Amino acid sequence: MKKVLLSILAAASVCAGAFAVDEITLMNYAQPQEKAILDSVVARFEETHPGTKVKFISVTGDEYAAKIQAALAANQLPDVFYLGPESVRQYADNGKVLDLAPYIKNAKGVDFDDLYSSAVNAYRYDGKYLGQGDSIWALPKDFGPFAFAYNKTLFQKYGIPLPSKDTPYTWDEFISVCKKLTKDTNGDGMNDTFGTGLNVHWAFIQFVWGNGTDFLDETKTKVNITDPKFIEALQFWADMTNKYEVTPSATQAQSLDTYQRWLKGELGFFPAGPWDLSTFNKVLPFDYDLIPWPVHTSENETATYRGGVGWAVSATTKNPSKAAELALYLSADKEANEMFCDQDLQIPNLKSLASRYTSKPGNPQNRQEFINIIEKTGRSWPFDYTYNRVWYDNFYVGIQKVLDGKMTAEEYCKKIQPKLQRDLDKALARARQSARR
Repeated sequence: MKKVLLSILAAASVCAGAFAVDEITLMNYAQPQEKAILDSVVARFEETHPGTKVKFISVTGDEYAAKIQAALAANQLPDVFYLGPESVRQYADNGKVLDLAPYIKNAKGVDFDDLYSSAVNAYRYDGKYLGQGDSIWALPKDFGPFAFAYNKTLFQKYGIPLPSKDTPYTWDEFISVCKKLTKDTNGDGMNDTFGTGLNVHWAFIQFVWGNGTDFLDETKTKVNITDPKFIEALQFWADMTNKYEVTPSATQAQSLDTYQRWLKGELGFFPAGPWDLSTFNKVLPFDYDLIPWPVHTSENETATYRGGVGWAVSATTKNPSKAAELALYLSADKEANEMFCDQDLQIPNLKSLASRYTSKPGNPQNRQEFINIIEKTGRSWPFDYTYNRVWYDNFYVGIQKVLDGKMTAEEYCKKIQPKLQRDLDKALARARQSARR
């Protein structure tokens, strides 16, 4: 009897082991269409990885940061979660995420080499420099190239030649066209259409880069805003409103923000990301297309930022191999990328699907501009290279005086530079302390 009981217990143990399930927790934020696609991707992952169960937690974008910070403080990060390039140094230096490079070569069912190298490089970090080394701390969920859109219908209405899809306007050319687009169409003494209307937090940096300079020097340790080229870019930005009057005034912007003016067809130029297209193509009452951002002179190179988030794996996961496989699957699964592409939720992460995206009918016709940004002209935000973005955010705290014409760009940059440098020095000191742990 004793032997029979032991045999039954042994058999039960074997059966239990055969049906043991490894659970991986996945956390993100997503809009409903995106969540539906990810549900199907997760289901296929479970089918192709027997014994693995994914607990998928999707929250709103507003909730995500607070929940991740709470999980980080409690040392209970989800197995797989979103991580932006700006957080790679902090998470890697503090041992919170896994280096995925050793796991990638063994992953099944996806082609790592089909991912855009520039997107993967945003998550490389060698312990000193972001974008360098063999270690990969996340895999791209998406990337967000920020292109420049123009209202093709308004150009045609005013008889203005359409811009080149390949050669950017110089600043002088841009202002000239903006003046032609800025009109009082009903004779009431107030302009009804404008050349453009840009948010300084999102669009000013393109004019800095378009003048051959940046917020930081090449070493990423010095705040560079007193560079004459930087000052020139900031003054040009303010002059668009105060001197050339090709943007809505501050008062006009309060009555109707520039995004709403773009949707109504009252602006000639406005930024556009891949995430905008599904909305634009439903609500815009005009045709639009994409072009490169303006540059100071023809000798300068156009540039814009390339954003996005990545799939990271917690360093405390109990199933590192499977969690890493899931991260790569979410990043590079071909069927999922096709669905994201077809619903205009994002640009496919896979190079092999670029033509599927660029050949889509309708607006914008020049979707290739997004691919150009990914492969050639896209850049990382300056704060991606520093331990935090306090120094960068503080640049904008008093910027309104310049925008209103109450202070020159030179006065402002020289006044604020020492404070920003102190903020950056503190960030760099924290980075060195973390690296020594």
